[in-house]
Amino acid sequence: MPHFTLEYSANLDGRLDMAKIVEVVRKAAVETGIFPLGGIRVRAIRCEHYAIADGSPDFGFLDMLLRLGEGRDLASRQKAGEHIFEALSAHLDPVFATSKFALSFDMQINDKETSWKRNNIHEALTAEAAHG
Repeated sequence: MPHFTLEYSANLDGRLDMAKIVEVVRKAAVETGIFPLGGIRVRAIRCEHYAIADGSPDFGFLDMLLRLGEGRDLASRQKAGEHIFEALSAHLDPVFATSKFALSFDMQINDKETSWKRNNIHEALTAEAAHG
């Protein structure tokens, strides 16, 4: 972990390049230095059905949730979260400038007692680094 899930309103399709956005988030997560590279996941989910505020069809949203494992202190999580949010927010400045838009970001810490994982990506990255 970390696993980022971005849910966004379907009316943003013409205003956002989601491939670029998931890369902005992935890169910012790497830059924090607190997450194992092999555990980073960023996914975007388009929400076809949604209602915002007074129901205006012009309002849009992007909500990001980060699920991460235990073991990082609050100060580290806050610093990382601020870095990631700032990178994403800056990337989305044009959307804020041209439309009514809401951006949110929350972190959720998974309880290791109720979280199961299987991942061989860490090993592949280690082997790849060892062999150049």
